[in-house]
Amino acid sequence: MAWYPGATRMELQPESDAQPAIRPTQFILHSIAAPWTARRMYEYWRDSSSLESHFGLGFEGDLAQYIGTETRADANYKANRRPDGTGAVSIETASNLKHTDPWTDRQIEQLIKLGVWLHQHHGLPLRICRTHDDPGYGYHRLHSAWSSGGTACPGDARVKQFREIVFPGIVNRANGQTAPAPVEDDPVPNMLNEANTADMELQSGNWAGLSFRTAILLVGPVRHHTVVHLQFGDDTPSDTVIEGCFYTTDKNGGDRSLYLPIRAYGPGGHQFTSSADVGAGRHLRFMVRARTTDHRSVRLLHRAVTGPFWKL
Repeated sequence: MAWYPGATRMELQPESDAQPAIRPTQFILHSIAAPWTARRMYEYWRDSSSLESHFGLGFEGDLAQYIGTETRADANYKANRRPDGTGAVSIETASNLKHTDPWTDRQIEQLIKLGVWLHQHHGLPLRICRTHDDPGYGYHRLHSAWSSGGTACPGDARVKQFREIVFPGIVNRANGQTAPAPVEDDPVPNMLNEANTADMELQSGNWAGLSFRTAILLVGPVRHHTVVHLQFGDDTPSDTVIEGCFYTTDKNGGDRSLYLPIRAYGPGGHQFTSSADVGAGRHLRFMVRARTTDHRSVRLLHRAVTGPFWKL
């Protein structure tokens, strides 16, 4: 299980050891409708309720973690753990009794730091969840499948902060920026959403450029947060090294500029994420390489690319 180094560890037992494992793909923000400290939230879940969240955040920025991020917590209804083993990381944040107040500056800073860590440690893509099971970031009321009886949580003021401050802050910080990205004149992004279901044999050790609708994902100048999803056959050896690499070219496919490769292993689904700017006239593309110990080829079953982008 994974523990965030920026939080005080207050482990709940037996939940922390008894509940099933998840592969975290989402971060969902809540308000607890109580002006509690992180310690008081821990005491409530320990003594008065069998439900819990992964994290608790007080008004003063006091942050505690109660469950490892690779263990199921109960705050997100159908997003707690899905049949495929994926699930959401949740945080309860102190608020007034009706969760109508905004997050404090200290709370916002902690939410941004934690959001960046989840992106870096667990690979959460830098986007707002488009559906209830879409990887990314969100708040409790965003999708009905995240609440058993409907909810206004975390309140209108905090939803506005999430969209205008918290989520952009996570994206900017993850990309090494401290100032807001200059996309406010066009706050609603375009969406990239393409797929290719044709099987493809990958020769061991060889890079292969991938085509979705075409081989060109985006044409600059754009700012993008792009996720490539690849599905490999069950017969793929578990020690197979899968590497994905985003890169840009000129309009003729030359003058390559490579991003750092992203590594995964074995069969099943893998995600490869990139958040960056593509310069004017540059084309964003993606390639993959599979390396097996016996040099056998590997079958790529399905590929899709998704994510928002903003014209610059």
